Amino acid sequence: MNQPNVVLIMTDQQRWDALGCYGNEVIETPNLDWLASQGTIFENAYTPSPSCVPARASLLTGMDPWNTGILGMGMGQGPMGVNFSHTLPGELANAGYHTQGIGKMHFDPQRSLNGFHQTVLDESGREFDPGFRSDYKQWFDKHKTGDYGITDHGIGWNSWMARPYHAPEFLHPTNWTINESIHFLEQRRDPSKPFFLKTSFARPHSPYDAPAYYFDLYANNDAIPKAKVGSWASRHDVKEEAMNPDAWRGVRSERDIHRARAGYYGSIHHIDHQIGRLLTYLKEKNLFDNTMIIFLSDHGDMLGDHNMWRKTYAYEGSAHIPLMIKLPRQAGAIEKSVSEPVLLQDIMPTILETLSLEVPESVDGQSLLSLMKGEQTNGREYVHGEHSTCYAEEQEMQYLTDGSMKYIWFPRIGEEQLFNLDDDPYELVDLSEVDEAQVTLREWRKRLVHILEKRDKGLTENGELVCQQGRPFLTSPHYQARIER
Repeated sequence: MNQPNVVLIMTDQQRWDALGCYGNEVIETPNLDWLASQGTIFENAYTPSPSCVPARASLLTGMDPWNTGILGMGMGQGPMGVNFSHTLPGELANAGYHTQGIGKMHFDPQRSLNGFHQTVLDESGREFDPGFRSDYKQWFDKHKTGDYGITDHGIGWNSWMARPYHAPEFLHPTNWTINESIHFLEQRRDPSKPFFLKTSFARPHSPYDAPAYYFDLYANNDAIPKAKVGSWASRHDVKEEAMNPDAWRGVRSERDIHRARAGYYGSIHHIDHQIGRLLTYLKEKNLFDNTMIIFLSDHGDMLGDHNMWRKTYAYEGSAHIPLMIKLPRQAGAIEKSVSEPVLLQDIMPTILETLSLEVPESVDGQSLLSLMKGEQTNGREYVHGEHSTCYAEEQEMQYLTDGSMKYIWFPRIGEEQLFNLDDDPYELVDLSEVDEAQVTLREWRKRLVHILEKRDKGLTENGELVCQQGRPFLTSPHYQARIER
């Protein structure tokens, strides 16, 4: 049997609950639902840092954010950079794979490869390097049918606003990403080698600009779930901030929230149809059975939950992500679902172990292969995530969850939250001040202290968490060490 191929399909800013196979009865995702039926669904997959760069760095390297040196997208956090000791595409390239990245990479410099043989890029509006224009933008300008640009719909890259796509559907970046993926498989890959293809969509991240067919399906559907707002969320009802078209918090009208969710659901439905094209190609070319296929996202989107938008938060809408893995057919029987908590940094060791390749010592993640085969648990009781200050100091956070309970600490305001996800999956009731929950609260706090005291950064003292108000922003020494190599 030839060495298996690997296809990693990644969406940007997709919540775990925005798929049919995760129980959403409104959204239509038939291709991903079918893919899930061929593999394993991870019910409690989380991002270690819920924004683009830190999450993608952990996926790329298999390392925790503290060890990549990127704790968020905010104060004191540098761009991704290069000089990682090991990357997933780099390890696969060294093992004889032809590695290709298509779509959003969010690397810095933007044309850096980080182990890929080649990248073909859609970086939305990011043009950080002198003279950089993404491959998608160049293609769009060459093939557009009139005098318009990629942002002429008038919606920002982080807006809560939504409207149908303004250009012909064939020009949408979602279509382009699959076209380029199929083009690689059909014409550009080395047929003498197995391939690693990362297909990375720029949506459903805002702008919520699904083509009209998909947008209208949901705009006219009153069954779309309304925003979930906990009793504790009034602190984010800030009228001045809500007026901002790129607001990170604030109450919008039900009409605005419904329209945003219609655009978001439509974007995912559109992505699903395009993924169907890729899966069809793999089947038609007899590649499907011998290909490991992973579907995931970097983080979620609050979509108005708890009067919040976008990401960077510990809450389920932001931190809980979809993850499904289909192994090559020769891998044998697998579990249809796994409930143990898992993280993005687990993907690299999972792929490497499946391919019988050595896992570098730099990797912090744990292979999920034994969980998929039902052989044993991975011994992990809970997962840890964090994000530095980004939109405001008060939303810097550290969190722990085992999929049943979630503990959140806000270092810059010295506050905590505790949620029972089994009874309260959308975190409507904060238990941190409930008398009956104090023993549980202390247990989870102690677990976070155990993690953070090893950093020796003043986050803990005498076995307690220390409020960081007025202190320098947290940075990891591993970032500077890496970029100076």
